[in-house]
Amino acid sequence: MRAVDKTVAIVQSCYVPWKGYFDLINSVDEFILYDDRQFTRRDWRNRNRIKTAQGNRWLTIPVKTKGLYHQRIDETVIEDARWHERHSKAIVHSYAGAPCYSTHGDALEELYRTAGDARLSAVNRHFLEGICALLGIDTALSWSTDYDVEGARTDRLLALCRAAGATEYLSGPRARSYLDEERFADAGIKLTYFDYDGYPEYAQPHPPFDHAVSIVDLLVSTGADARRYMKRFADALSPLGA
Repeated sequence: MRAVDKTVAIVQSCYVPWKGYFDLINSVDEFILYDDRQFTRRDWRNRNRIKTAQGNRWLTIPVKTKGLYHQRIDETVIEDARWHERHSKAIVHSYAGAPCYSTHGDALEELYRTAGDARLSAVNRHFLEGICALLGIDTALSWSTDYDVEGARTDRLLALCRAAGATEYLSGPRARSYLDEERFADAGIKLTYFDYDGYPEYAQPHPPFDHAVSIVDLLVSTGADARRYMKRFADALSPLGA
């Protein structure tokens, strides 16, 4: 009996990531948050950028790192309980005048008000799930630790795919440099790479245009039409709520 086709992506969690990250989520049946990997400083795990009248601004969640050189992402603890107030205020200050702030502004502020967990992974997932709901993405999110598997690099990814029942693994393009593609073929799991090229531009409140900023920028700039500027919606020409 032929297995039911199932596409899986396995990626570390990020803080309010860019639109491409959500396109990847929307392209698979299960999105596995790979957070039992080592936390890396000055990375997307705990920070992202928004646009302001003065240029791009980093929003960084302060985390405990002193002496914790090998801690995992899901072990990383936030060290300032009021970070979310500052980030929310920064978004309001930068985007309150955006053409569609009224569409998603309240929902974004609510996500910040309810981001109370002390663990970075849980906070990242809180925002990922909340923003997926705003975009109409219903992909199942899970943790890599939900599966009892072992190994490193390709071996671990293959083990997670098998445990999740995947017939296809959709990877980010940078993984071409280290994935053993033959191993996937031998395991009967199709390996494909996501293409982040070709996104259309939209009217950003603070030019010049920059694709590589948080999804927050797209939401408050385009509102119910946000999906028109993403690549993987089957109903890309239909606005949210249509």
